[in-house]
Amino acid sequence: MTLANTSRSYGSVTKSFHWLTALLIFTVIPLGLVANSLAEAIVNPDIPTTDAQVARAALLFSMHKTIGVTIFFVALARIIWTLTQPHPGLLNADNKPEAFAAETVHWLLYGSLVLVPLSGWIHHAATTGFAPIWWPFGQTLPFVPKSEGVAALFGGLHWILQWVLIGALVLHIAGAVKHHIIDHDQTLRRMLPGANTAPEPPEQHRSALPPLAALVAWGAAIAGGAMIGAFGHGEDHNADRAALAEVQSDWQVENGTLGISVTQLGSMVDGSFADWTAAITFDAPDAPGKAGDVEVVVSIPSLTLGSVTSQALGPDFFDAAQFPTASFTAEIHKTETGYEARGPLTIRDQSVDVVLPFDLKLDGDTAEMSGSLLLDRLDFGVGQSLPDESSVAFGVAVDVSLTAKRGDD
Repeated sequence: MTLANTSRSYGSVTKSFHWLTALLIFTVIPLGLVANSLAEAIVNPDIPTTDAQVARAALLFSMHKTIGVTIFFVALARIIWTLTQPHPGLLNADNKPEAFAAETVHWLLYGSLVLVPLSGWIHHAATTGFAPIWWPFGQTLPFVPKSEGVAALFGGLHWILQWVLIGALVLHIAGAVKHHIIDHDQTLRRMLPGANTAPEPPEQHRSALPPLAALVAWGAAIAGGAMIGAFGHGEDHNADRAALAEVQSDWQVENGTLGISVTQLGSMVDGSFADWTAAITFDAPDAPGKAGDVEVVVSIPSLTLGSVTSQALGPDFFDAAQFPTASFTAEIHKTETGYEARGPLTIRDQSVDVVLPFDLKLDGDTAEMSGSLLLDRLDFGVGQSLPDESSVAFGVAVDVSLTAKRGDD
C-alpha cells in the first residue's frame, strides 16, 4: 500500500486521516452531549448541584473543546493533503442520483469538520467561564472580542452545525454499509487498512451542484435554527430587569464600572454589574477623619458573568429573583495613606461590615476613584451548596472605579 492516492484507491495517509477523524468525532460528540446535559442540570434551580457535578461538567467540556480544536487542525491538514492527491472516482458514478447524494454528503462532511469546531472555538473565545482548552496557547482568538452577542451567535451556529455534521455522518455511514452489503462493491474496502483490488472507476461526471446543495443544506439548517430560537441561548440575561431609580447626590457619577471576579475550577471568571447607583456626599478634609457618606444600590439581575451568568443569578448564588438588589451604606474616611469607605454591605439580606480602601484623585469639581476588596461568598450565603473551594473559591474580588462631578449648589 502506497502513501499517496491513485485513481482507484486511497493511500495510507488518506486512510489514516479518515480513521483518526472518525475516532475523534465519535469521541467528541458524546462528550459534548453529556457535558451539555450536565450543564443544563447545574443551572436548573430545581436540581440540587454538588461540587462533583460542577467538576465533572467542566472536565467533560474541557475534553470536548480540546478534542474539537484537534479535529479542526486535523481537518485542515486532511483538506490540504486531499488537494494534493488524485481523488479515487465513485464506483457508482453511473448512478447519477446516488453519485450526487454521495458528493453532497462529502461536501457537508468536509465543511462541517471545519465549521463545527471553529464555531465552538469562537464561542469559547468570546465568553468567559470555566472549562478551558487544554493547551499552552491561551483561550482567546485574534479579532474575537469578549462579547455576549458574538458568543450567542457562534454558540447557536455551533449547536446547529453539529446536527448537520451528525446528519451527514449518519448518511455517510449508511452509504458505506449499502455499498458493502447490498451493492457488494469495493467502496468501503478502499478505505480499510491494507491493499485492495478495487476496479477502475467508471467515467466521472463532475458538477458544481453538490457543493451548491451543501450550501443550501447549511443555509436551511441555520434558518431553521433561527426560527426555533437557537441564537437566543446567549441573549442578554438582564433584558427584563427594572432599572434603578435615579438618586439625588451632591456628586453625580458620570461613568464607572462595578466588577467582580470569581475563581471556578482554577480559572478566573470576570463579570460586572451594568446597573447601579451611588449617592455621594463628600468634602475633602485637611486631616484624617470623616469626609462624607455614600450609599450604593446595585441591581443584581444586571450582572453578566461570562458563561456562568445564569448559574450566578440562580437561587443558590445571588438569587436575583428573591433578592434583586444589594446595597452598601458607608462613611467615607480620609486616612494617613488614602481613603476608605466603611459600612455594611448587604447581599441576599445578609449584612457584613466591610472596608473598601480606594484611591482618589481630585481636580476641581471632578473626582476619580478606584478601589477593590475581597469578600467571602459564604458570609452572604452565596453558594451554600458548594461549601468548599474545589469548584468555586470562597474569595470574590470586587473592583470599582468611577468619575463623579460635584453638582451645582
